[in-house]
Amino acid sequence: MAAPPLPLPGTGRLTVAVPAPGAGPGCWAGAPSAALDDDGAVLLAYRVRDVERRGAAVVVARAADGERFAPVATLGKDRFGAESLERPALVRLADGRWRLYVCCATPGSKHWWTDALDAGDPAALAGADARTVFPGDEHTGVKDPVIRREGGRWAAWICCHPLAEPGEEDRMTTAYATSDDGLAWRWAGQALGPRPGAWDARGARVTAVLPDGRAFYDGRATKDENFRERTGIAEPVAGGVLAAVGDAPVADVRYLDALALPGGAWRLFYEAPLPDGSHELRTELIRA
Repeated sequence: MAAPPLPLPGTGRLTVAVPAPGAGPGCWAGAPSAALDDDGAVLLAYRVRDVERRGAAVVVARAADGERFAPVATLGKDRFGAESLERPALVRLADGRWRLYVCCATPGSKHWWTDALDAGDPAALAGADARTVFPGDEHTGVKDPVIRREGGRWAAWICCHPLAEPGEEDRMTTAYATSDDGLAWRWAGQALGPRPGAWDARGARVTAVLPDGRAFYDGRATKDENFRERTGIAEPVAGGVLAAVGDAPVADVRYLDALALPGGAWRLFYEAPLPDGSHELRTELIRA
């Protein structure tokens, strides 16, 4: 039986979930991670950046309708001692609590690490204790994890940036890891990498993994396309490993997340560029 069509940007009802925080390059709202609450409301974690403060904050917001979001928690980069924050990952725990993974840039370097915070209520994440779960090392910066919890099994696809060659740290691969608790992780190697000569030759960063194992990822061909990644499709191979599909991207957006809704519908969230260089966070409802 053929797999059902993937939910793609441009095929649903579009709404701006979070407008750009200002006009011009560097003013971005995006890098979203979405999850469902018990009452059907959508919880959305995203990064806000402006020209004065790179990666200034991660915001957790709630919308009963999945579109009109009200912030419930804001986590500034200073509380982590970070130069910048990037894409968070928001996960509901088995006991009903919430976990937020926050990506942090080490000041004065190209290194990244990732912390985890737990709280009984999304609003309480703002004051929750942080613990490092993906430290990276002198060779690799780690960020933008896609975290999936199914029963007692945890899986993560983590964007890795090689640091050995100065000036080339923007390159991206995606690694795969598993865990029993979402805190202590076992690394299993590369899940998805760039393809020489292709539109994703400079990097491949997994942004969403669907229940059937298919995935979306960000890619770009050159260093000059940094911060202007586009979205591609990948299929599962085995053990968390993915294979890119097709010779071209499917959308001119980045950090695409796909939230499965009851009844077979989908809600997409993604960061979209505007003509003035700013980015807004959009959502699309794609009905079954």
